[in-house]
Amino acid sequence: MALLGERTGRSRNRPLPSPPAAPPRRTPRKLPGLALAAAGVAVAWAVHHLVPGVPMLTVAVVLGIAAAHVPGAAHAFVRGSGKAGLTFAGKRLMRVGVVLLGLKLSLDDVLGLGWASVGMVLCVVAVTFLGTWWLGRRMGLRGDQPLLIATGYSICGASAIGAVSEVSESDERDTATSVALVTLCGTLAIAVLPLLQHPLGLSEAEFGRWVGASVHDVGQVVATAQTAGAGALGDAVLVKLMRVALLAPLVAAVALSVRARRQGRGSAEGAAGAAGAGTAGAKRPPLVPLFVVGFLAMVALRTTGWLPGGAIDAAGTVQELLLAAALFGLGSAVDLPSLTRTGGRVAALGLVSWGVIAGISYVGVVLTY
Repeated sequence: MALLGERTGRSRNRPLPSPPAAPPRRTPRKLPGLALAAAGVAVAWAVHHLVPGVPMLTVAVVLGIAAAHVPGAAHAFVRGSGKAGLTFAGKRLMRVGVVLLGLKLSLDDVLGLGWASVGMVLCVVAVTFLGTWWLGRRMGLRGDQPLLIATGYSICGASAIGAVSEVSESDERDTATSVALVTLCGTLAIAVLPLLQHPLGLSEAEFGRWVGASVHDVGQVVATAQTAGAGALGDAVLVKLMRVALLAPLVAAVALSVRARRQGRGSAEGAAGAAGAGTAGAKRPPLVPLFVVGFLAMVALRTTGWLPGGAIDAAGTVQELLLAAALFGLGSAVDLPSLTRTGGRVAALGLVSWGVIAGISYVGVVLTY
């Protein structure tokens, strides 16, 4: 009993174990990369306001590429602790920006251009997309590069590439390479197309429609068309937004293709006796991605005329800032050494596609205006 009491006393006098130390507070994984993207957007905004002819989105892509290739700590940051936030910007912020892009488009404005112009835009987009995609496959470009480059040239540049890469689950390097190529050709258009207006005999309105039908990014369209006057700029933006409207059906078609391809793989696995494990955890892509539904909803909202002009302008500013952050993130994923290994074929495809869309849209404008 004494021994028991002694043991009991010792146990009572033994100090209680101290509670485990609280884990050190960590900076959220995405915050450093998002902070870098925000800084890139600020610099791009400043450059655009100093040189209005240079679109902010173009500057954002170039800054992202530059940030990824500065030697030393900057390169390590972009590829390391900043990667999560930059990837988030390139994907998630891109979706929100695409949704807000719908507020730039009103069905009344599109129909006001006439059915001939609508038909011309449909033909230009279809021929450019199918021709570029087919040629890219024939040239042996890797992964989804043919699909993404075809999307960027035919619809609306980097924004369209980001939207399609989401539903096709494209490799980040393929997306970044396609964005870099489309941005480069769109930037060249700002300098080249105004020089061709008078040699081609285009009036102010015809030049605006040609720019809207052939230049890739909305900002690049504005920078190119404004050289011919306000009338050219108005027609260019309307024709361009008609092309933007085709982003929704294209993304939906890609989503359906991905869904069918996965179902086909699941059926093949089932025939081999492995379908149970192969399809149970497979995530089926939605028939229509949520951000595409949001884009169409914004188009419908703009068409109602309920939104005041101030709200539309504010949404346009937010949309441009979000897309700039997204394009900075996509630019930071560009790997120039790997790009140079396929750069010849990629550049050749870009130049051919650029010539195709410029030639077809020129003929279309002359025939329909």
